[in-house]
Amino acid sequence: MQNKSPVIIDLKFDRQEVATALKGAFADREVIDLAHPANKARDLSGIDYAVVWKPSADLFSRANDLKAVFSGGAGVDHVMTLPGLPEVPVVRFVDPTLTTRMSEWVVLQCLLHLRQFKAYEALNAKRIWRELAQPEAKEVTVGIMGLGVLGSDAAAKLRVMGFEVVGWSRRMKQIDGIETFDAAGLDAFLARTDILVGLLPLTADTRGLFNAALFSKLRRKGALGGPIFVNAGRGGSQVEADILAALDDGTLAGASLDVFEQEPLPLESRLWTHEKVFMTPHAAAASDVRALFAHVEQQISRLESGQPLQHVVDRQAGY
Repeated sequence: MQNKSPVIIDLKFDRQEVATALKGAFADREVIDLAHPANKARDLSGIDYAVVWKPSADLFSRANDLKAVFSGGAGVDHVMTLPGLPEVPVVRFVDPTLTTRMSEWVVLQCLLHLRQFKAYEALNAKRIWRELAQPEAKEVTVGIMGLGVLGSDAAAKLRVMGFEVVGWSRRMKQIDGIETFDAAGLDAFLARTDILVGLLPLTADTRGLFNAALFSKLRRKGALGGPIFVNAGRGGSQVEADILAALDDGTLAGASLDVFEQEPLPLESRLWTHEKVFMTPHAAAASDVRALFAHVEQQISRLESGQPLQHVVDRQAGY
């Protein structure tokens, strides 16, 4: 163990979940969990690796010899803006469990809107027995913005359910069976879209992207009677005042939101009670801590055996 660098853990996750996951992880090296009181003032110099999610503000000034930083989630915007972040590789968490959970959430939300679940809830509350029109999935086009691991998997599973699927990314990507668009094709992509799914990272280019101007370009004469907005990417990419205004004036027929500009969502937000909104508390794809640690161990093993790290963030692109 003395020949292998310890691993710093600085994760604002459930403490019991982290403790349980650590029992079977990093068997051949020391773990320094900064949540433990004994490590609050520990010297962290000379340590090569840190696994972080909303870490302590002074982490990088204390751990000034890091060789790699591992994000505790698929998103990395919280890491890339940390003060003192060293010029070392930052590695995203990519794992089948996280991908599957995200796709489950996206498919669920699309089906809830397809089958008019909000409308039936309203009828049930009034004890009204009424069958509503039932468009088929094949009549509805889901447009996914963000075609990384999560977006590509969600697209494949939506196709299995029968939806037409199109995709958008800043740079053109090729995905079998799915028409894709790049930055220059954004308006054409939006004009095709009945359900808009946001799975974008948060960057300077995507901040505030989901706004009134964008919503106005979505298809208006689709089978659902109006466009739907679904976001499980990053809260900073949406303008919530514009979402509410669009829901109120009919520009949007509904929304499903898992991420928000401020989290937890302020109690005074109308999104809590809006009759057209499905809402979850940034829980679409919670990180499996056991899987996270296995991912980090695999990447450290690659690095120490002379192989390149995988899923390294492109600092210029921001993801």
